[in-house]
Amino acid sequence: MATTISSNVTRPEPQALKSAVDALAARFGNRLVTSQAVREQHAHTTTWLPNQPPDAVVMAQETADIQDVVRICAKHRVPVIAFGTGTSLEGQVNAPGGGVCIDLRDMNKVLAVHAEDLDCVIQPGVTRKALNEHLRDQGLFFPIDPGADASLGGMTSTRASGTNAVRYGTMRENVLALKVVRGDGEIITTGTRAKKSSAGYDLTHLFVGAEGTLGIISELTIRLRGIPDTIAAAACSFDTVRGACQATILAIQTGIPLARIELLNAEQVKACNNYSKLSLPETPLLLLEFHGSEVEVAEQSKNFRDIAAECGGGDFSWTTKPEDRTKLWQARHDAYWSVKALRPGDRIGVVATDVCVPISRLADCVTETEDDLKRLNLLSPIVGHVGDGNFHCSLVCDVDNKDEMARGEEFMHRLVERAQAMGGTCTGEHGIGQGKQKYLQAELGPEALDAMRALKQALDPQNIFNPGKIVPAA
Repeated sequence: MATTISSNVTRPEPQALKSAVDALAARFGNRLVTSQAVREQHAHTTTWLPNQPPDAVVMAQETADIQDVVRICAKHRVPVIAFGTGTSLEGQVNAPGGGVCIDLRDMNKVLAVHAEDLDCVIQPGVTRKALNEHLRDQGLFFPIDPGADASLGGMTSTRASGTNAVRYGTMRENVLALKVVRGDGEIITTGTRAKKSSAGYDLTHLFVGAEGTLGIISELTIRLRGIPDTIAAAACSFDTVRGACQATILAIQTGIPLARIELLNAEQVKACNNYSKLSLPETPLLLLEFHGSEVEVAEQSKNFRDIAAECGGGDFSWTTKPEDRTKLWQARHDAYWSVKALRPGDRIGVVATDVCVPISRLADCVTETEDDLKRLNLLSPIVGHVGDGNFHCSLVCDVDNKDEMARGEEFMHRLVERAQAMGGTCTGEHGIGQGKQKYLQAELGPEALDAMRALKQALDPQNIFNPGKIVPAA
């Protein structure tokens, strides 16, 4: 009998699993790994969700490898989970029903760069840093920057965003076409290199954000941008979080073409100062970046400084030196590790969670969230891509303290309810995975969930692609 893991995930029959692993071993040799340590490395490790390892890991090197894994697993009804770099935050790479993980890190080739068309074709294991290193000499870059050096296939699967989204959009706006291995091992081509199309259903964006539940991405065509002539980074301190949020809202509404605008509350600034050896004023802070010509960047920074002054902004500094910009943004990207360092200990956990609201409600949502943290006596520094209403809480709790964990769970639940009540979403960029399934119905309604289930059934009738993620059981 199959063992039920959750209401919509079952383990394969032991003999079926053995037959699948034996077939994979014959096909892949030492590229099939079954050691406990490697299997656990390919499951979720970054938050409080339990680590649920696959039964085996296959190191794929080409599209044919993905196809063969899918065909073998489909034959024996064994789950298949794609793995990029493992930086997702809501259990997307867990294997609640066991099965086979396809590690795509060796599928890391840039297949073609079309500089004149501002696009390129890549394999899914290419990371954003490696791609930008490859593009630099051609004066091009890929702008989506979630912080972690994630794979582009994984970023597409989670519809990733990041610090540049306020100007350049998310993965949704920057993926032109995909090749996807479907449940029978054949390949779906979802689009072309053309910048727009009215040809049929928008299959590309069906797979962008599907978290590997509908197929395995084997190739991507993505948009590129020209490296700006001048890039300036700035930091502006505020007396209150509300003032920083109001400055953000006014800057967006008045049309200042900000490339990045990030909020750090006082707790997060303190953490960054300690961890990254900075000396920023430990009050609410906005980090900004301006792109354009030298004249445009100077004008943008002046306009923002005027707005900030109206909203209680104080110390404002900016720089065009690459080393100074890098130091400032590296501190932002190290926010998670800076929070962990605030309260060291083997049993101290940090869970990064996010919500997103219409920008007009941003100040209300952030200030009410800070009030909730005080009421519940919890430590959770706040940082956010506030130009699009998205912010993150890094909640720190002792996992052995039942009372503290209960307060932490209450806080995260109230955070989501608050965002949804303000017309927002339970997640702006982390995705649903396992961790936020329970909030989908309240946000989208049962009819939308039924439509998602119908799509899943049509494209993955055996439920082998990353089962137990996104859509809760009916």
